[in-house]
Amino acid sequence: MNGLGIVAALAAETRPFGRPVPTGERPAALANGTLLLVCGIGQAAAGHGARRLVAAGVRALLSWGMAGGLDPALAAGTLLLPREVASPEGELLPTAADWHQRLSDALAASHPVCCGTLLTCREAIGSAADKASAFRQTAAAAVDMESFAVAQVAASHRLPFLAVRAIVDTATDDVPRTILAAATAGAEGVPLRRLMVALARAPEDLLPLLRLARRFRAASRALAAAAASGALVPPLGSAARGNGGP
Repeated sequence: MNGLGIVAALAAETRPFGRPVPTGERPAALANGTLLLVCGIGQAAAGHGARRLVAAGVRALLSWGMAGGLDPALAAGTLLLPREVASPEGELLPTAADWHQRLSDALAASHPVCCGTLLTCREAIGSAADKASAFRQTAAAAVDMESFAVAQVAASHRLPFLAVRAIVDTATDDVPRTILAAATAGAEGVPLRRLMVALARAPEDLLPLLRLARRFRAASRALAAAAASGALVPPLGSAARGNGGP
């Protein structure tokens, strides 16, 4: 084991590491010794998954997956490597500086990278109007539903923390509620039957779904670039200089 534990909400987000890892209580071991756990959507699930990884002996935590853009300048497929993550109440927790710099340097020449704040919310933000409101209120670059909970666990155990998120829907994309409901139904991904039922009830959502599928492919390529960078595992000194570490 190399000491790194990765928390992902959805099995589909783990494809860059090989075949998708199923949801479960037990972490999966990758070939390089990283432990990967698919926890499900939301802060409670992410916090539980992070604690399971700590119990398994990891010495650093990484929140991994997709995010929704809040900054209109961010295109789908942009990698977000935030310097800090924010709670819904505005509390901020930093990412590990040495680790962040190492991964940023490894990716900067080959892939667009943003280092703005990542906001964690309790519910998905799907409409362009709601994204614009969140951007005005927080100035966060993007939003997810898990990273702050993982950061809290890392801080409580004095472990280094990093988030790697790829932009799927941009700030100007409206994601229909039918699609949001299907996408957040389970950690294994979008259930096809549920999605087909939703589209049968709202056929006007088909074009936004096709657009979102293209965005997802761009985000998946971005995560694949991060996974292939060779810099996901933190530098040796980071374990001693993590979030609040000695």
